[in-house]
Amino acid sequence: MSARGLFITFEGGEGCGKSTQLRLLADVLERAGLAVESLREPGGTRLGEIVRGALLDPDHIELDARAELLLYEASRAQLVSERIRPTMVTGDAVLCDRFTDSTIAYQGYGRGLPLDEIASLNDTATGGLVPDLTLLLDIEPTLGLARATGGGADRLEAEDHSFHDRVRQGFLMLAADEPQRFAVIDASRTVDEVHAAVLYAVKRVPVLAVLLREGER
Repeated sequence: MSARGLFITFEGGEGCGKSTQLRLLADVLERAGLAVESLREPGGTRLGEIVRGALLDPDHIELDARAELLLYEASRAQLVSERIRPTMVTGDAVLCDRFTDSTIAYQGYGRGLPLDEIASLNDTATGGLVPDLTLLLDIEPTLGLARATGGGADRLEAEDHSFHDRVRQGFLMLAADEPQRFAVIDASRTVDEVHAAVLYAVKRVPVLAVLLREGER
């Protein structure tokens, strides 16, 4: 690996399969010889997991949108400081299930909070850290929610359909604004088909293109 590790994020609406695809990619990269740190937002640290429980608890319906935003940013600041930056300094790879784009999509486009304020908070929480590649697993909300809520809905999954539509459109607008960073993948397909698309997309990163090509020999 290089002196600065790779940082790849997975984004998308509810039920898009981020966690599954992150795990599959981590397995491939580890077999190719990379040290991989797999993380999630909110969470990934002791503090972050406590915040995650509060944010997703369906009993917390009274949570104010700005309080929600600040809880996400607090969890993120801790994750970047405690886990992401130390891993990247060693030259290893970090895969993260959600990052700053989720906050823009959910709290910005979904909740209607000012995008410029969210961008400023994101920058503060991360110290300006931007992923090398963001894999957006795009799925129609009705299908995604049906996948995600079979065992019951968390606080965000329980939001109305119009909220999830706005979130999806927010993600797609972010991807359109930064096509060099984003790869948009149809997440309505089978797990294997989506995994193949993820592997194709990560080859846009030169070091991974070489590594994965060598692994195919």
